[in-house]
Amino acid sequence: MMRFHTIFFDLDGTLLDHFEAIHRAHCHTRRHFGLREPSMDDVHRAVGAGVDVAVARIFAHDRSDLVPQALPVYKAFWDENMLDGVRLLPGARELLVELNHRGVCCAVLTNKHGPSSRKVCEHLGVSHLLDGIFGATDTPWLKPHNEFTMHALNALGKRDDAARAGRPGGVPGVCLVGDSIYDAQTGVNGGFPCYCVTTGTHGAEELRAAKASGVCADLSAVGREFLGIVI
Repeated sequence: MMRFHTIFFDLDGTLLDHFEAIHRAHCHTRRHFGLREPSMDDVHRAVGAGVDVAVARIFAHDRSDLVPQALPVYKAFWDENMLDGVRLLPGARELLVELNHRGVCCAVLTNKHGPSSRKVCEHLGVSHLLDGIFGATDTPWLKPHNEFTMHALNALGKRDDAARAGRPGGVPGVCLVGDSIYDAQTGVNGGFPCYCVTTGTHGAEELRAAKASGVCADLSAVGREFLGIVI
């Protein structure tokens, strides 16, 4: 039997690969100010804590004074081009479909801009497989703040779980699947497992150091090893 009645998923690096578009937006923003373009590695190191932090990190080593001007340049370009090149990662759709068949509540919990997250999920045809999509600007909080998790659980009608989040004993019916140290810490703060994949921004050693409950190469392995699902 399925251990979990509710499973949260991160987006970038977990359910989908959006790094081409993210990298393109950062390159455009740096070029706008006559600066060198960041590498994809630079972008991987910058993302995960929300777009404002990512832009600040991209500009931190040479022109941190430009961040207030750079943010609107980035966001305007992003709004126009975010759907170019985005794709689901292998196993994402199949895992969501199987979880839906089993009656599991599936939702996105991401530090990606909330409206962008919903637009991308609709574009990729997975919105109907998700009971909620919670992202940046939807609340005052981001991962790994426990308040963000509690907000999402309450919105999903899981009020008893929301009340238990972060308390002794944790929330046994909930887990998170992600790819970053922010995801791992969200699980620690909330008192539920976080199973991480290495298809995103952090490697296995970093994820284990951040106290991920398990680390897998991809979503298929997460399904097989921790959810009892073979896809």
